[in-house]
Amino acid sequence: MIKASFHQNSDKQIDSFLIKGHADSGPYGQDLVCAAVSAVTIGTINNLEKLTGASPQVVMDEVNGGHLGCQFDKAVSHDTALLLDNLFWVLKDIEGSYSKNIEVQVQKNNIDLD
Repeated sequence: MIKASFHQNSDKQIDSFLIKGHADSGPYGQDLVCAAVSAVTIGTINNLEKLTGASPQVVMDEVNGGHLGCQFDKAVSHDTALLLDNLFWVLKDIEGSYSKNIEVQVQKNNIDLD
């Protein structure tokens, strides 16, 4: 199962997320849930950098997959917050259709990207 955890700062803005695990909804290379989660998450990180000029700390396991995290050390801008909120709600929509394969949550504690 994919577990997507988001953390909000004191202003209720998402300032970090960590996505771990594998959907296991189909054979390797044909897993639609995994493909959807990867596409929207990587697209969001790329767009954060392109559209807002943000430079988040990003960690990923490029060999085994199943681990992608993003964290901001500084306060997030309105545009950055909007893109992160969009990612959260897109993943919640995927969870609504594939609840056996992905779980999305907001956690109170800071996220450890390791």
